[in-house]
Amino acid sequence: MARVTALNINGKKTEVDVDSAVSLLSVLRDSLDLTGTKYGCGEGQCGACTVLLDGQPTRSCITQVGRAAGKQITTIEGLEKDGKLSPLQEAFIRADAMQCAYCTSGMLMSASALLAKTPRPNRDQIVEGMNRNICRCGVYQRIIEAIQIASGQGPQVLGAQASPPALYPTEGVKDAGAGEDACGPRTSGLNNSTKL
Repeated sequence: MARVTALNINGKKTEVDVDSAVSLLSVLRDSLDLTGTKYGCGEGQCGACTVLLDGQPTRSCITQVGRAAGKQITTIEGLEKDGKLSPLQEAFIRADAMQCAYCTSGMLMSASALLAKTPRPNRDQIVEGMNRNICRCGVYQRIIEAIQIASGQGPQVLGAQASPPALYPTEGVKDAGAGEDACGPRTSGLNNSTKL
């Protein structure tokens, strides 16, 4: 089997010694301790493992590391610069665009690619660009708002008139019923027919 001995990760050449058929996700997490990229479904369907290969969102769980060799790989760890979060990361915090946060790194990577291609996307373009990323907790509207904020066209979350969201809201919380989990209705991701 062929071996991969170097990868370009977050702007730096990184030495590795791995079989080219191993998943990029496994190399990032297990060999390089870049654990921000998450294992979700293992089938390339949920988006939790999304990284950028030459700027394109890519499911690292189904991408062999050999296919990533020679390309620029950007992980969630590569979004911050000099210890400061990127404007997109800041926008996700401002919009409270996470609940359990397991999907957040994949969402951020897909959103980063979307904004690089379309700096001021409208709502439909955001939904289309984020369509293959699943949030089990269903905070899609806040994710859309975060991307709008990062693009300079969103609501001013936590502005002078707004108050911070409750960290542990209890009013209106109910037991999960059929078709729901503790976070609300089960969802299969964003699509253009989603009404948020």
